[in-house]
Amino acid sequence: MNVLVTGASGFIGSALVTELAAHSGISVFAASRKQMRVDADLVRTVTAPELSPDADWRIALRGADTVVHAAARVHVLDDKTDDPLAAYRHANVGGTLALAKQAATIGVQRFVFLSSIKVNGEATTTEPFRASDTPAPEDDYGVSKWEAEQALHELAESTGMEVVIVRLPLVYGPGVKANYKSLLEALWRRWPLPLAAANSNRRSLVYLGNLVDLLTVCLKHPAAVGRTFLVSDGEDMSTVELLQRQGQALERPPKLWNWSPEFVRFVLRLLRREAVYDRLFGSLQVDTEETRQALDWKPPISVENGLAKTANSYRTLVELNAGNV
Repeated sequence: MNVLVTGASGFIGSALVTELAAHSGISVFAASRKQMRVDADLVRTVTAPELSPDADWRIALRGADTVVHAAARVHVLDDKTDDPLAAYRHANVGGTLALAKQAATIGVQRFVFLSSIKVNGEATTTEPFRASDTPAPEDDYGVSKWEAEQALHELAESTGMEVVIVRLPLVYGPGVKANYKSLLEALWRRWPLPLAAANSNRRSLVYLGNLVDLLTVCLKHPAAVGRTFLVSDGEDMSTVELLQRQGQALERPPKLWNWSPEFVRFVLRLLRREAVYDRLFGSLQVDTEETRQALDWKPPISVENGLAKTANSYRTLVELNAGNV
């Protein structure tokens, strides 16, 4: 099997490249717009074009029979782009379809697409999200991912290329960026956090190693074809529980202030960061039973081990940076 991984220098892509390179019988082509340090005997690096409808992927695809598309214009809070939806569509719909069409043309057998749980919606109330739910994306990023999924299924019907969709919740692990990295920094620095009241929500997360394991299964499993899968560690947590358990792994117990949720929302509104409130106090749960049953899969790494590995990686990074000062 010759696997092209796009977004290969990213948080998820780099971990997947490393894992696949360790498998016998798999040749890995790592496509990235950034330079990568890899074992040249195990991984072939190729320069990826910009994600756009007119991107030329022919060189990157040469020799590939399977694609994992991890590259994307990622979701950001408070997007300052003049037309965010157009920008997301340009990269995540047009760019994805350009790659997929060229892949189908050269005979790629299977195309695994990393989508987002935002396709289902922004929050759950009484029931967790399921892959069979009617999609209800609320923001521009989620809309672009849903439109990309639909375009890929249409392409699969017309070309016969096998398409597999995996919708991701929050992914954490060594090298994590964005909001989770900010959480680690807050715990490490022992900053007081006004989140003691965020103890009744439930959120699904997935450890990077568990996600990579599932993607590896999706590359080969016959039952994956044409399906959409949700993924998580299978152990949902409140915001407070996550802070407590990640803080314990860092040996930095959180300092939690008991502000009312209404006051936290008010402060965030003043800071023009009200969208953060839903992530801290709202619930977003996914049901992975269909994934487990269809693929005979379960997460190989426990939440405890995932949090510990994340903490150890962050601690090493902090110490390395301190040594470079």
